[in-house]
Amino acid sequence: QVQLVESGGGSVQVGGSLRLSCAASGRTFTRYTMGWFRQAPGKEREFVCRISWSGGNTYYRDSVKGRFTISGDNAKNTVVLQMNSLKPEDTAIYYCAGQSRLGTWDYWGQGTQVTVSS
Repeated sequence: QVQLVESGGGSVQVGGSLRLSCAASGRTFTRYTMGWFRQAPGKEREFVCRISWSGGNTYYRDSVKGRFTISGDNAKNTVVLQMNSLKPEDTAIYYCAGQSRLGTWDYWGQGTQVTVSS
């Protein structure tokens, strides 16, 4: 059974930083892609960023480029999302996700709340 557990959410003022962690258990993701999604109130869940652990390639949605950094620790089976220069529009529940061998986002964490206030 694959489990993803997020931690590190909270409240911060505009321009502040938060660091989210996602601990994976039950399967190593060293050959697959891990990522972060978010869902704001009244909106659909949207992709934020991903990392391919096999090669370390990363990809970000335009609105977070230059502010967010995703990284992986293979030894700890953990993915980290460093969020800087936070904006009110970053307020959402953030979900860690992992891809299956088919390349679909089949594994999800329970989510962690991020609130950015002005």
